[in-house]
Amino acid sequence: QVQLVESGGRLVQAGDSLRLSCIASGRTFSNYGMGWFRQAPGKERVFVASINWNGDSTYVADSVKGRFTISRDNAKNTVYLEMNSLKFEDTANYYCALGVGGGTYRLQGLYDAWGQGTRVTVSS
Repeated sequence: QVQLVESGGRLVQAGDSLRLSCIASGRTFSNYGMGWFRQAPGKERVFVASINWNGDSTYVADSVKGRFTISRDNAKNTVYLEMNSLKFEDTANYYCALGVGGGTYRLQGLYDAWGQGTRVTVSS
């Protein structure tokens, strides 16, 4: 059974940086693309970033482009989300997800395992 555990979320001030981590177990991590999504209070969950199986292809949502970077370490079964210049509107629960294959996916339906989420709160 696949398990994804996010960590790193906390309360920060606008302009700060934060790195989220997601450790995967239960499947051969290096075979799968990974993604980060977020859900702000009262809103739907939306795509943030994705990375393919070996890390040489990434995709980042326009809303965070230039500020957020996704990366992975297959030796550690871990995917990261580096967040810089955080804004109040980045406040959300952040979820990592395991893709159905090794590609770079934007659609939630192309992920078949999800973590419990980690909370990021940005004070203005």
